[in-house]
Amino acid sequence: MQHPELVETHRVGLHTHEQIVRVSECASLATHGIAHVGVADAAAPYTMVRTDLPGSHFLACFSGEGRILLDGRWQRCVAGMACLAPPHVLHAFHAVPGKRWGFAWVRFDTVAGHGPSISSSAPVLAKFPAEPLRAAVEGLFHEQAGGAQPSALHHWVELVHGYVARFAQPWHVEDRLAKLWEAVAARPGEPWSLGGLARSAHCSGEHLRRLCRRQLGRSPMQQVTYLRLRHAATLLTETDDKLEVIATAVGYANPFVFSNTFKKWTGWRPSEYRARQHG
Repeated sequence: MQHPELVETHRVGLHTHEQIVRVSECASLATHGIAHVGVADAAAPYTMVRTDLPGSHFLACFSGEGRILLDGRWQRCVAGMACLAPPHVLHAFHAVPGKRWGFAWVRFDTVAGHGPSISSSAPVLAKFPAEPLRAAVEGLFHEQAGGAQPSALHHWVELVHGYVARFAQPWHVEDRLAKLWEAVAARPGEPWSLGGLARSAHCSGEHLRRLCRRQLGRSPMQQVTYLRLRHAATLLTETDDKLEVIATAVGYANPFVFSNTFKKWTGWRPSEYRARQHG
């Protein structure tokens, strides 16, 4: 199917219905660095493309299906699934023609110490019961539109944030996998392979693949790429190192391969990303 152009886009359309609460309307959202939350019953041509999302973005589907761009590729998002996109990456989603798509979202801003803690073992696309989050966002929306009691607003916001935190830090992630990804994040320049990862996790490569697909929504080597590029983004922002040095530091012998992979996953070439971060 044809996907939308990857340029900054916000197209709602006549057949999409949204309930949105923004931090300008509800100061309680600022407690957790939330910019806005909402529930949507979407239909084509609903399209959202953010080329440099300043904060993380959580989306949970409770009905129908849509398409989400994550890790540089389009993926289906159906009922019972959720995704968590980290800050400063290319992020896009759209409704499928002929189908409706029901989802709730929470958009975080860049506030130090706030927002979900996206660890090295946090999932990107995984199973998630979206109905409780939907109910919490709708409860917040109706309270804000009605009585707007500060204590009630506070409790709804705490529920919303708690559901996102539950996804970002899943209790069921196996300890050996959490330790594996912490090791990769600490040493992204090593020549990691599926076999080496499996040996470190004390399991077969096929078992590791199944665990990663179920818990993270990506393959083991895609997770390695994600952790490498996340570290590269930090180096581009916090150092003046040359691109060749950064490429080597995150495991790429060829700086052109590094540049192309970085652009595919983030939407920007490393030099463009650095220029945007330094303003």
